[in-house]
Amino acid sequence: MLKKISRLFVIKTRWEAYLIIYALALGAMDRGTHYLDRFPGYGGWMLMAACSGAVFLGGAKILDCLKYEAAEKGALKAGADGA
Repeated sequence: MLKKISRLFVIKTRWEAYLIIYALALGAMDRGTHYLDRFPGYGGWMLMAACSGAVFLGGAKILDCLKYEAAEKGALKAGADGA
């Protein structure tokens, strides 16, 4: 039962990854607009840029991890077939 619940929190496909990255981007831009209200001028714009940059870095890492996991799964399957 616990294993079924834990599978809900695992990103399995690129589609799921895109949805999560989209949600992260919405939250980051909302946070960035709050920074612009709180810190008008250059400082607010820099904090907003940092928020969006964090989403770019996090999204790239999520997509890279999916690619590596698929390659590892393929290598394990090929090794099992060849043995």
